[in-house]
Amino acid sequence: MRIKTGDTVVVISGKDRGKKGKIIAVKGDRVVVEGVNKVQKHTKPSQKNPQGGIIEQEAAIHHSNVMLYDAKAGKGVRVGYKFLEDGSKVRVSKKTGEEI
Repeated sequence: MRIKTGDTVVVISGKDRGKKGKIIAVKGDRVVVEGVNKVQKHTKPSQKNPQGGIIEQEAAIHHSNVMLYDAKAGKGVRVGYKFLEDGSKVRVSKKTGEEI
């Protein structure tokens, strides 16, 4: 995958299309984005949550539904790779050509 935890992404399809947020977690081919795809979860009372009730949290979405957000371009961009002289591999924006 070309996106990682901590990247800012924009949602390109689905009910939350156009929203921006940070990636909280990556689970296989799915990502959890801050403030996107909110769902309500019903919980029983426990020691951790003695009240129980309904809590709202983010659910995972497929990585193909998000694009990396580039502040310079002002929109979502595709990601490519470039090798530096020291042999390290870095991600680059296809739109601006700059390192991410």
